[in-house]
Amino acid sequence: MSVFFTDKKVVDYDTALSSDTEKYAEYFRYMLESGINLAPSQFEAMFVSAAHTQKDSEATAKVIENFK
Repeated sequence: MSVFFTDKKVVDYDTALSSDTEKYAEYFRYMLESGINLAPSQFEAMFVSAAHTQKDSEATAKVIENFK
């Protein structure tokens, strides 16, 4: 998965470039400060694995919900 801060549907490289990279940097720092390690660039993929529990997913979702 990837996170893009844009009002456009990201379907290719050109639309990915429309994303707000400063907002992603803010999001990245917020997540890191909340104990969640993400890819440092929005152009890198993130993966969920069998090592992640339901509890991990729910905790991560709560942190994401509180991002402003």
